Amino acid sequence: MYLRFLQIYAKKSYIAEKTNTMSRKKSLLHRLSDISKIHHRAAFTDVEKHTAPQKSDFLRLASERYSCRAFTEAPVSDKHLSSILEAARLAPTAQDRQPVHIWVFKSAEALERIKQVTRYSYDAPLVILVGCYPAKAWVRAADGKNGAEVDAAIVGTHIMMETAALGLGSTWVGSFDPAKLAELFPETAGCVPVALFPIGHPKAKPSENHSKRKSIEELVSEI
Repeated sequence: MYLRFLQIYAKKSYIAEKTNTMSRKKSLLHRLSDISKIHHRAAFTDVEKHTAPQKSDFLRLASERYSCRAFTEAPVSDKHLSSILEAARLAPTAQDRQPVHIWVFKSAEALERIKQVTRYSYDAPLVILVGCYPAKAWVRAADGKNGAEVDAAIVGTHIMMETAALGLGSTWVGSFDPAKLAELFPETAGCVPVALFPIGHPKAKPSENHSKRKSIEELVSEI
């Protein structure tokens, strides 16, 4: 009888121990599962963070560029000027005709004369004029639209963007006297002046709200 009791007791103890072991295993598996889920979520969060659309270098530059209207007296280096002019040379034009010409005003005398052409030179140490020759430009056959000024505008945009990329400031000046320009700078005769670009080292950083743009919804229509 006593032996029978010991056998029953041992069997119950074994079952209880086995149950406890299984319970501990289940608990461990649950904890491992929770850890796995956490790492899984973290991994996908990290992937989402790294695969989210990022601004391209160009978009960052475009969003940071602003119209600079105050310059220091520091000159624009020849290296920077060469880079700006190379950007202008590489600008796309209709049929690659490049019906444009660029004049660089940087001598004290030239800059003084420019002040008679426009009120908006902002005492910049360098001013660039972009002009075009309609007779040399592509013309749209359907309606005779001449592309010279569009080409010049693209060249001017390249000038502004490269200027900004170099950490310099510029602004597009369309308010000037073409007749006075031709009088004071006869070498520009025969050219249609499109824009002046005062260029230099910015005197101050722009305000936070320097650039207000329409939203994509306002600007774009999908057909």
